[in-house]
Amino acid sequence: MNQLHNRKQNKFSKRRFIFLLVCIVTGFIIGYAYNLAKDHKKLDSSALDQEDNYRTELIEQQEKTKELMDELNELKEQISKYEKSFTENENDYKELAEEAEKLRLMLGELPAHGEGIKVTLKDGAYNPKSTNPNDYIVHESHIFLVINELKISGAEAISINGHRLKPNSYIHCNGPVITIDGKQYPAPFEIEAIGNSQTLISSLKIPGGVFDQLLNDSIVIAIQAMDDIKM
Repeated sequence: MNQLHNRKQNKFSKRRFIFLLVCIVTGFIIGYAYNLAKDHKKLDSSALDQEDNYRTELIEQQEKTKELMDELNELKEQISKYEKSFTENENDYKELAEEAEKLRLMLGELPAHGEGIKVTLKDGAYNPKSTNPNDYIVHESHIFLVINELKISGAEAISINGHRLKPNSYIHCNGPVITIDGKQYPAPFEIEAIGNSQTLISSLKIPGGVFDQLLNDSIVIAIQAMDDIKM
């Protein structure tokens, strides 16, 4: 009788041990699957954030391109109006011809030459205290600062590293190089502008203006007056 009771108790103990072992293994599998799913969710979230950033940047670039194309079409319409008015009013011919020539220069349809300035932008010196190299390299935002100020100050034509800009030119930064209308150019970036050199230099060096902003961003900038620039 005792032997039968002992056998039943042993079988029950073995079953409890097997059940306990199954529970432990199942718990481990569930925990591992949960951690794996959580890590995968983090990766998916990061990938989605990056995709959203790319999508936002693409939309912004498309909007800029549309604005530039609208500006280009508007300039072409102005040229057509001026040319049409030539035959209607000979007294204003000279003035309208000069205005049309300026517009063609802006569009990059005519060769340009004359006095101006050269602005050279270089990456700042390596800073071991900075963990992000983007803190001291030239970006398209720095180039746009210079270009926009030059346009406002009356620059007739502008080029970057010999590439003449047009109203619909596309500029994008990609690490240490910039892409202009599909062509890549490395630093340093030489921006040449045709116009009154003193006016252009003064506009860049206004206190708190472009020159000071670039220095604050650790960008090395040099400005030089030029007697004759050809584009």
